Amino acid sequence: MSILLKKETSILVQGITGSEGLFHTEQMIDYGSNILCGVTPGKGGQHATKNNLPVFNSIEDAKKKFKIDASIIFVPPRFAANAILEAIEQKISLIVCISEGIPVRDMKKVKIALDASSSILIGPNCPGLITAEESKMGITPGFICKKGSIGILSKSGTLTYEAIDQIVNIGYGISTAVGIGGDPIIGSSMIDILKHFENDSETEAVVLIGEIGGNMENEAAKWIKNNFSKPVVSFIAGQTAPKGKRMGHAGAIISEGSETAEAKIKTLKECGISVSKTVSEIGITMKKLLGEK
Repeated sequence: MSILLKKETSILVQGITGSEGLFHTEQMIDYGSNILCGVTPGKGGQHATKNNLPVFNSIEDAKKKFKIDASIIFVPPRFAANAILEAIEQKISLIVCISEGIPVRDMKKVKIALDASSSILIGPNCPGLITAEESKMGITPGFICKKGSIGILSKSGTLTYEAIDQIVNIGYGISTAVGIGGDPIIGSSMIDILKHFENDSETEAVVLIGEIGGNMENEAAKWIKNNFSKPVVSFIAGQTAPKGKRMGHAGAIISEGSETAEAKIKTLKECGISVSKTVSEIGITMKKLLGEK
């Protein structure tokens, strides 16, 4: 099983004619993703990729020809918020935004629209998601994935890949890996994704990767303690980061005591969650935890 994304999910690409959109669309197609078409305003009627996918001026135009379940966005940051808003307005169920550097003021508008809709947004500034050996929406390298029963939930793109690789190398596999992004305002929280993993009968355990800044990890830990029935291995990045220094993501900056790595690790442990001391021990920690079940 998997969460959010399946082999049959029909996908549209916003920004398909740009260099990044074109490259990653072909990578997703090669992995098996069911990509039907793309959207680039002003370029409707053209075709893109080696598969000659039709390009439309808008999602509304694309929906006249195709049933679209999901959209992935490869659009420059100054246009990306409007691309998300278009997808929400067109009632796209799953929206993944890879774009980095979207202004916070723009994302505030997106968040208001999102909260009033039934759409699910992953990102922005994220690697997207991948359901092993079925489909991917984003930039996660498919070759590192093997199908299995461990879910991955991460703020960090690079650490998403590292966690996948470690889980596969210890002899397990991945159900779905979701990189939610580390910007101050994102579409889906850790708790939002954990709810999906809890309801997936074939996800046996979850790797949760957080970082300094914000309180999302603390909130997730408390939710897990009271609501999550499956083993969780966690890791918090940025353990040596000084206060007030931004580390990588725009949201990875400490502004109060509960946002430090030390404070988050303490909360995770108090909530009964296994914490990997280093990133290189994520797989070993999971293997030990599942062996103790």
